[in-house]
This record gives sequence, C-alpha cells and structure tokens, in this order.
Amino acid sequence: MGNLRRLVLDVLKPLEPSIVEMAQLLADVEGVDGVNISIYEIDRRVENAKITIEGHDLRFEEIGRLIGENGGAIHSIDEVAAGKVLIEDVTTAQD
Repeated sequence: MGNLRRLVLDVLKPLEPSIVEMAQLLADVEGVDGVNISIYEIDRRVENAKITIEGHDLRFEEIGRLIGENGGAIHSIDEVAAGKVLIEDVTTAQD
C-alpha cells in the first residue's frame, strides 16, 4: 500500500493548546516532515483550523489520536496524497 504523504484536515479544536503547541506536537509524530495550521474561524472556546501535514509515511490513526487527546475533532479529510511523489493539484482558469 502506498505511503501517505499529505493530509489536509478540517479540525475543530479548543483554544488551548495553541496552534503553535499543536503544530509542535504533530511535528514530533514519526513520519511527519512538516505541519501547517491556519485558523479560519474563532469562537469563544473553539477554533476551526485547517491542518496540513506532509511527510514520508504519515500514520493517520496516530495523528487523529493526538488531535483527539488534545481536545480536537476532525470534521473532514479535505485532501489526501499517497505514493512515491506528491502531485500538486493544478487549477487554472481558462479564458
């Protein structure tokens, strides 16, 4: 089976841990090479975050467990890439 290389997750998380702390926790997971977290909505006690994780052999179950242990919930998996190379999604406007 091809290795997972990229996950883009829509996550509802509490304000704590901060996105800095969450990114550091996720970056420490074996197989993870990089993490990007963007907040697109904030409420009084929660944030909606888009979490992008790239690596050479991502372990979805472990990533999901870590998010859950820190009070987060994965709402959706918005993108997945697997295999030997990453294929960038190219969207171009045609005139």
